[in-house]
Amino acid sequence: MMVKKEGKGLYMISVAAKLAGMHPQTLRMYEQKELIYPSRSIGSTRLYSDEDIDRLKYIQKLTQAFGINLAGVKMIFDLNVDLGQLRKKISEMERHFDETQKEMECEIEKVHKKYKKEIVLIPKGKIMRQKG
Repeated sequence: MMVKKEGKGLYMISVAAKLAGMHPQTLRMYEQKELIYPSRSIGSTRLYSDEDIDRLKYIQKLTQAFGINLAGVKMIFDLNVDLGQLRKKISEMERHFDETQKEMECEIEKVHKKYKKEIVLIPKGKIMRQKG
């Protein structure tokens, strides 16, 4: 699953590896496993953004501190993307619900105004009975 690039690539692989505290070959492997998506220069040099560095550090935390393998890390990232999409969908549905509720309240108010105009008040003691 492709991850949207946030920041601009600033660091070549050797610098990014040092900033993340890992070997450059590890960054290549993470890219191969689709855990990281560095941008590319015109000459195809990998360029890593600050967000990429943060992501690399997060991968390192998940694998070293929590013992999660790379397949698990990929699943976590994919689930986070899915969760973000679901949150967006819920937000859209809530907005649509609020709009619909306001429309319904307006329609109810129109109906109330209409039937109030149609009600005929009968003075007390003048109740008419239907013959049946």
